[in-house]
Amino acid sequence: MIRKHFISILLSFALLQASVCVEVLADSKSRPRYVSLAPSVTEILFALGLGDEVVGVSSYCDYPQEAQDKEKVGDFSRPSVEKIVSLRPDYIFSTGLEQAPIVEQLRQLNLKVFVSDPSSLKELYDSIIDIGKITQKDAEAQVLLSTMQKQIQSVSQMVKDVPLGQRPKVFIEIWYDPLTTAGRGSFIDELVRVAGGINIASDTKRPYSSFSVEEVIRRDPDYIILAYMAQKNPQNLFAERFGWSEVTAVKNNQVYNDINPNILLRPGPRVVLGINEIHKRLYQ
Repeated sequence: MIRKHFISILLSFALLQASVCVEVLADSKSRPRYVSLAPSVTEILFALGLGDEVVGVSSYCDYPQEAQDKEKVGDFSRPSVEKIVSLRPDYIFSTGLEQAPIVEQLRQLNLKVFVSDPSSLKELYDSIIDIGKITQKDAEAQVLLSTMQKQIQSVSQMVKDVPLGQRPKVFIEIWYDPLTTAGRGSFIDELVRVAGGINIASDTKRPYSSFSVEEVIRRDPDYIILAYMAQKNPQNLFAERFGWSEVTAVKNNQVYNDINPNILLRPGPRVVLGINEIHKRLYQ
């Protein structure tokens, strides 16, 4: 009798364990798996509440904090195809230009890849909506979009009555050697405009290109914003540059390197912070 009772208990325990395993496997199978190769898209996915579904990211995906704990599939330019495939993703999210070769390889393996490479706020909004559709987070995407647009509209309202001729001239320094800036068609060019400034390089033909020192001095920006973290105090940095001491931004101590480059350079939800930070520098 005792033996039968003991066997009955063991069978019940085994059945319970099997049931739990089946439930776990079912949940695992039903939950989508996403890999993001672009920091900007990683931020969008987390903003849509998909942090648990993100199973792999590039080594450059550092925001939010939880993204840093995800499995790394390689760096931004050369992610590992083998690592990506091993994570069994339902969808892979990437960006353009540098990642074009890896996108082609992944598609040849019949993997689903979405490329998000916005060069304007409108294209960013479209990307968010598309990502929401792919991940079945349409409602969350609409809420995120609405929140961003309201915040951006708030800044636009503050500067709408400032005449074009009175708006401060801005030089965005992407890098110093060679001197590189953001021009027409770049994301940053639009951020400066929305924030109430005039990008002195907005007439350049390419979104990002080299720019001559002589031209910066001639166009004489009121403000200079560095899109990278300079180790030196920016005033000392520019004081050491030949000819820059006569630039209005340098003379008036209006050179800034205290804005997180990621909120300027990444076309994701935090661009609203970038616009606000630029606006604060221009209209203190």
